[in-house]
Amino acid sequence: MKAAWYEEVGQPHEVLQVGDREMPEPQHGELRVRIHASGVNPADANRRRGEKKWQRLPGAVIPHCDGAGIVDAVGTGVPEDWIGRRVWTNIAGGYRQNGTAAQYVCLPLDNIARLPDNTGFSEGACLGVPAMTAHCCLFSDGSIAGQDVLVTGGAGAVGNYAIQLAKWAGARVIATVSSDAKALVARQAGADLIVNYRNDDTIEAVKDFTGGIGVDRAVDVDFGGNLETLLGTVRTGGVIATYASRGNETPGVPAYPAMMLSLTAKFVLLPTVSDALRSRAKSDIVRWLEAGHAIHRIAQEFPLDQIADCHALVEGKTKIGCAIVTV
Repeated sequence: MKAAWYEEVGQPHEVLQVGDREMPEPQHGELRVRIHASGVNPADANRRRGEKKWQRLPGAVIPHCDGAGIVDAVGTGVPEDWIGRRVWTNIAGGYRQNGTAAQYVCLPLDNIARLPDNTGFSEGACLGVPAMTAHCCLFSDGSIAGQDVLVTGGAGAVGNYAIQLAKWAGARVIATVSSDAKALVARQAGADLIVNYRNDDTIEAVKDFTGGIGVDRAVDVDFGGNLETLLGTVRTGGVIATYASRGNETPGVPAYPAMMLSLTAKFVLLPTVSDALRSRAKSDIVRWLEAGHAIHRIAQEFPLDQIADCHALVEGKTKIGCAIVTV
């Protein structure tokens, strides 16, 4: 099969290779997916670059956690009626050596979900890490119907899905952005209030929108960088669910202000959330897709032999939407 891989960590054009690899065979409990599109997340680029927090396993690594395609074979213990189904993938149980940047990948059934006919393969490849992370941040404590939700980074991959899923679930959404172009993306996703944090006072805007009470829940893109804003916008008894902290990876939390608000902070990393949360996320996302209102932002698509260019785009941090490698 054709695949992309790297054997040493480093810059994309220096370490990524494209060529022939051995066809994988599904083991017990696994399905083999003929990949049509592979999604590239920042975590994939960080791992390839060799960031210390990612475990470096020996040997070649076929990158990428997310993808979409058609099941063409199953291992023992998996019903044969999966063969021929359109699916999207998520490697939520842990980052494996063999990802979706290849014509074929074998994954456990837990890392597969049905892809509705109204969703293309490139769109399906956007879902795994971004949409499931958004879902786990939003719904880990139950229904959010009627609640006010703050989404920081509303034009990002996770943030944009968080806006859409929160609206689907009956919440009001405030989104923060950093430009007019990103404000348009958040507005199209359904945000009720959009705050450009470079120009406006986010805390004041949120308090005005919520009658001085604050939001019930925040879905946050940068815990360390946004901590002051989060403490000023979440109501008493509220929840901060964060999935990154790039601005400050070791922030100091002001304990007593947080205690006085009786806040709950949840730190969400998809491979380590519970099986029950991941299962519910897959099920809900499929139902949401079937409803036909999903918007998938694709920044650019690259053929497999241009995968290094795709990684460079992700690392440039200027894109709006998901970066896709077509296989």
